[in-house]
Amino acid sequence: MATLLLNAYELGDMINQSAEVAEYAYWKNIVDGDERVHDLVKQFDKAKELFVECERFGRFHPDYHSAKGGVEAIQLQLNEIDCVSRFKAAEQAVDDLLFSIASEIAGSVSDTIKVPSNDPLVKGGGCSSGGSCGCSSGSCG
Repeated sequence: MATLLLNAYELGDMINQSAEVAEYAYWKNIVDGDERVHDLVKQFDKAKELFVECERFGRFHPDYHSAKGGVEAIQLQLNEIDCVSRFKAAEQAVDDLLFSIASEIAGSVSDTIKVPSNDPLVKGGGCSSGGSCGCSSGSCG
């Protein structure tokens, strides 16, 4: 068990020292220090709050479409800022790294272990993919 824990700590150190994490930390620091980003995030939070309120009543709420458009417009402005787009790319690279490590570990234990992903496109069969996975949960078809 001690060897397993030692290997886990070593893996964690390797991840923390990776180029992906360094890039992520660099762009996170830049984004955190950007006043324009802070202002847009505040605007986004307010617009999102209004949209959530409208969304409670559905698309027939009189302000639904304008509230949704406000959120989308601010999101577009945020995405056009170079440091934000680079931060998002770095964040995706870290996510991909962690997913590949988790997949490798899961695969070395068993082929049936499911590894959660932030990718909205499912990369295989199994539960919640619409396919038949053969599990006994009763939710697969």
